[in-house]
Formats: sequence, structure tokens, C-alpha cells
Amino acid sequence: MTQLHVAHTADLDAAARAAARDLLFEVFDDMTDEDWEHCLGGLHTLAYDGGDLIGHASVIQRRLVHGGRALRTGYVEGVAVRAGHRRRGVGAAMMAELERVIRGAYDIGALGTTDDGEPFYLARGWQLWRGASWAMTPDGVRRTADDDGAIYVFPNGADLDLDGDIMCAYRPGDVW
Repeated sequence: MTQLHVAHTADLDAAARAAARDLLFEVFDDMTDEDWEHCLGGLHTLAYDGGDLIGHASVIQRRLVHGGRALRTGYVEGVAVRAGHRRRGVGAAMMAELERVIRGAYDIGALGTTDDGEPFYLARGWQLWRGASWAMTPDGVRRTADDDGAIYVFPNGADLDLDGDIMCAYRPGDVW
């Protein structure tokens, strides 16, 4: 039976953090230390089968700029389920918990995904951002066209023009 544990990064002991990091590096071929850093500083949903960690997802706070407003955003990172446990509702259970947090604490939710993840998020009510993406970098505002078509939002009642521009703050590695 799968059990979920929700905790802030500060409340995870070293073993839990290491297990989550190891899981992400196992699931994602292109995972980097910077990607792991992006998962930290917010709430983690950890899925266990017995004592084994089989899933991880986190939500961190970011500010996204859209329509002249800085939106308090619950940004989802590191959603992964161990191969032998996929298609059993583990990812859905973790996302339901993160969406609950987003609904209660943020203006919107946002995430970046691959083509493989798209049907999962669309089925949960996430919407594709169709407009142009940008990042505020140390060198000024820069276009992030490579991320267009991979950004999804959970509007949470916010008035959004999904065909408009959206901008995030810079961070090392993948800005989105």
C-alpha cells in the first residue's frame, strides 16, 4: 500500500533527501545537480511502498511575471515515480497533494514538462502556456524560446492570457 509523506525540505532528514535525490537521478537520464537544487526549499511529497521510496514531487515558490503582475507561483519540480510503480496512481496522488497546496497558498501553479508528461498534466486540469516565455537573467531579460510549448499552468482562478508573455527569474541550469 502506498503511503504519502508531505514535508518541507527543512524537515527531511539527510537519508530522505538522499533517497529523493537518488530516485530522481534514477528516473531522469538528464538529471543534474542544478535540477535537484531546484526541487529544494519547498514542500515535498514522498511516496513509499513499505519502506521504499517510490515517488517524489515538490512545489517551491517562484514569482512569474504576466500581464504586468508578479504572480506568487507554486512551481512543481521533480515529479518522478520508480519504473515498477508507474500507472498505479502514485503520480496522481502526489500531484493531488501539491495541487491542494497550490490552491491554498499560491496565485497559480506552473511547471515544465516533456511531451511524455503532457497527457498526465492536461488530464489534471493543467493548461499549456501558448505565449512566449522569457527569463530575467543577470544579463537582462532574455527570450527562452526553447521552453515554449513545455510550460503548463494551474490557473487557480487567476486571470491569465495563455497566449501572452510569461517571465521567470533566473536560476542556474534550466530557468524553467
